Amino acid sequence: MEENNNEEIFENKEEFETENTGVKISNDVVAVIAGVAVSEVAGVANMQSGFASGISEVLSGKKNRTKGIKVEVEDNTTKIDVNIIVEYGTRIPDIAFEIQNRVKKAVESMTGLQVEEVNVHVQGVNTKSIDEEEKEAKAEEKQD
Repeated sequence: MEENNNEEIFENKEEFETENTGVKISNDVVAVIAGVAVSEVAGVANMQSGFASGISEVLSGKKNRTKGIKVEVEDNTTKIDVNIIVEYGTRIPDIAFEIQNRVKKAVESMTGLQVEEVNVHVQGVNTKSIDEEEKEAKAEEKQD
């Protein structure tokens, strides 16, 4: 029988109560919402995270939706930090603006929290496709 792949292990177990008493939402839930919103933005190659979470993702075989997201919740407000790697050739200010808008809209609509900040940290540029194109061009030159 197949294991339930929807279960995720979260390191940060902090929770906050929403305006409706009795409803508790984990900070990791906010991080997952933000992570999904970021992954939908064109030009984002990957989310950047620490070494330990990268190893656990490889070993578990599960995609970590909280990778590269840090959430701080106080009262009914939140601050979110997003660490990304962008595709080469994309306009970084446009990507950052789109991430901020999508994350804010998604988190506010799904949790009822007021998003004070969405800080986008560009950790690198993905040049894989550029390297592959150069290798193909060299291979074609050798054939001629």
